[in-house]
Amino acid sequence: MNFKNIDNRLDERAKEYLLDKNKSNLREERIYTGKILHLDGDRRYSEKSSKFYKKLGLNAIVKNIPEYKQPQVVVSLLNRYNPDILVITGHDEMIKDGTDYNNIYNYRNSKYFIKTVIEARKWGQTSNKLTIFARCLPELF
Repeated sequence: MNFKNIDNRLDERAKEYLLDKNKSNLREERIYTGKILHLDGDRRYSEKSSKFYKKLGLNAIVKNIPEYKQPQVVVSLLNRYNPDILVITGHDEMIKDGTDYNNIYNYRNSKYFIKTVIEARKWGQTSNKLTIFARCLPELF
Protein backbone atom coordinates (compact mmCIF):
# COMPACT_ATOMS: atom_id res chain seq x y z
CA MET A 1 0.00 0.00 0.00
CA ASN A 2 1.44 3.38 -0.92
CA PHE A 3 1.18 6.69 0.95
CA LYS A 4 -1.50 8.01 -1.41
CA ASN A 5 -3.80 5.08 -0.57
CA ILE A 6 -3.09 5.56 3.12
CA ASP A 7 -3.88 9.29 2.85
CA ASN A 8 -7.18 8.53 1.12
CA ARG A 9 -8.15 5.97 3.75
CA LEU A 10 -7.21 8.32 6.59
CA ASP A 11 -9.24 11.14 5.04
CA GLU A 12 -12.26 8.86 4.69
CA ARG A 13 -11.97 7.72 8.31
CA ALA A 14 -11.57 11.30 9.52
CA LYS A 15 -14.69 12.41 7.64
CA GLU A 16 -16.68 9.48 9.09
CA TYR A 17 -15.43 10.28 12.59
CA LEU A 18 -16.19 13.99 12.27
CA LEU A 19 -19.70 13.23 10.99
CA ASP A 20 -20.31 10.93 13.94
CA LYS A 21 -18.80 13.52 16.29
CA ASN A 22 -21.11 16.24 14.90
CA LYS A 23 -24.11 13.97 15.39
CA SER A 24 -22.98 13.31 18.97
CA ASN A 25 -22.62 17.04 19.65
CA LEU A 26 -26.21 17.56 18.53
CA ARG A 27 -27.27 15.13 21.25
CA GLU A 28 -25.06 16.96 23.79
CA GLU A 29 -22.77 13.95 24.13
CA ARG A 30 -19.09 14.49 24.69
CA ILE A 31 -16.26 12.13 23.94
CA TYR A 32 -13.17 12.45 26.06
CA THR A 33 -9.94 10.98 24.84
CA GLY A 34 -6.70 10.62 26.69
CA LYS A 35 -3.44 12.26 25.83
CA ILE A 36 -1.59 10.44 23.04
CA LEU A 37 2.17 10.17 22.59
CA HIS A 38 3.06 8.80 19.15
CA LEU A 39 6.61 7.79 18.19
CA ASP A 40 7.57 7.02 14.61
CA GLY A 41 10.90 6.67 12.81
CA ASP A 42 9.72 8.09 9.48
CA ARG A 43 9.46 11.88 9.22
CA ARG A 44 6.77 11.86 6.52
CA TYR A 45 4.58 9.40 8.41
CA SER A 46 5.05 11.42 11.61
CA GLU A 47 3.85 14.55 9.84
CA LYS A 48 0.85 12.73 8.35
CA SER A 49 -0.04 11.30 11.75
CA SER A 50 0.17 14.71 13.40
CA LYS A 51 -2.14 16.22 10.78
CA PHE A 52 -4.58 13.34 11.17
CA TYR A 53 -4.74 13.73 14.96
CA LYS A 54 -5.31 17.49 14.59
CA LYS A 55 -8.03 16.89 12.00
CA LEU A 56 -9.80 14.64 14.50
CA GLY A 57 -9.30 17.09 17.36
CA LEU A 58 -7.30 14.62 19.44
CA ASN A 59 -4.76 15.60 22.07
CA ALA A 60 -1.64 14.06 20.53
CA ILE A 61 2.08 14.70 20.60
CA VAL A 62 3.90 13.12 17.66
CA LYS A 63 7.66 12.67 17.82
CA ASN A 64 9.82 11.63 14.89
CA ILE A 65 12.50 9.45 16.46
CA PRO A 66 14.55 6.82 14.62
CA GLU A 67 13.54 3.32 15.68
CA TYR A 68 16.97 2.51 17.12
CA LYS A 69 16.74 5.49 19.50
CA GLN A 70 13.19 4.88 20.71
CA PRO A 71 14.08 2.45 23.54
CA GLN A 72 16.56 4.99 24.92
CA VAL A 73 14.19 7.97 24.93
CA VAL A 74 10.74 6.49 25.56
CA VAL A 75 10.87 6.75 29.37
CA SER A 76 11.98 10.38 29.36
CA LEU A 77 9.20 11.21 26.87
CA LEU A 78 6.65 9.34 28.99
CA ASN A 79 7.81 11.27 32.06
CA ARG A 80 7.67 14.56 30.17
CA TYR A 81 4.25 14.17 28.54
CA ASN A 82 2.55 11.66 30.90
CA PRO A 83 0.27 10.24 28.18
CA ASP A 84 -2.63 7.83 28.56
CA ILE A 85 -1.89 6.21 25.20
CA LEU A 86 1.47 5.42 23.63
CA VAL A 87 1.54 4.68 19.90
CA ILE A 88 4.75 3.27 18.46
CA THR A 89 4.89 2.91 14.69
CA GLY A 90 7.61 2.55 12.15
CA HIS A 91 8.84 0.63 9.18
CA ASP A 92 10.88 -2.52 8.98
CA GLU A 93 12.71 -4.58 6.43
CA MET A 94 14.64 -7.81 6.39
CA ILE A 95 18.40 -7.49 6.73
CA LYS A 96 20.47 -8.30 3.67
CA ASP A 97 21.49 -11.84 4.64
CA GLY A 98 18.31 -12.70 6.57
CA THR A 99 16.53 -15.88 5.56
CA ASP A 100 14.31 -16.86 8.50
CA TYR A 101 11.14 -14.76 8.19
CA ASN A 102 10.01 -15.79 11.70
CA ASN A 103 13.16 -14.55 13.46
CA ILE A 104 12.79 -10.91 14.55
CA TYR A 105 16.55 -10.50 14.59
CA ASN A 106 16.56 -10.90 10.82
CA TYR A 107 14.74 -7.56 10.61
CA ARG A 108 16.27 -4.12 10.93
CA ASN A 109 13.93 -2.55 13.52
CA SER A 110 11.74 -5.17 15.21
CA LYS A 111 14.09 -5.58 18.16
CA TYR A 112 13.84 -1.84 18.86
CA PHE A 113 10.05 -1.97 18.96
CA ILE A 114 10.19 -4.81 21.45
CA LYS A 115 12.71 -2.94 23.63
CA THR A 116 10.61 0.23 23.46
CA VAL A 117 7.47 -1.62 24.55
CA ILE A 118 9.35 -3.29 27.42
CA GLU A 119 10.61 0.09 28.65
CA ALA A 120 7.14 1.64 28.32
CA ARG A 121 5.55 -1.25 30.23
CA LYS A 122 8.02 -0.75 33.07
CA TRP A 123 7.04 2.92 33.20
CA GLY A 124 3.35 2.09 32.94
CA GLN A 125 3.43 -0.32 35.88
CA THR A 126 3.66 2.54 38.33
CA SER A 127 0.72 4.48 36.89
CA ASN A 128 -1.34 1.52 35.65
CA LYS A 129 -2.96 3.78 33.07
CA LEU A 130 -0.82 3.47 29.96
CA THR A 131 -2.28 1.78 26.89
CA ILE A 132 0.31 0.82 24.28
CA PHE A 133 -0.22 0.31 20.55
CA ALA A 134 2.86 -0.86 18.67
CA ARG A 135 2.90 -1.61 14.96
CA CYS A 136 5.86 -2.15 12.71
CA LEU A 137 5.05 -2.08 9.00
CA PRO A 138 7.08 -3.67 6.23
CA GLU A 139 9.15 -1.13 4.34
CA LEU A 140 6.97 0.58 1.72
CA PHE A 141 9.70 2.01 -0.46
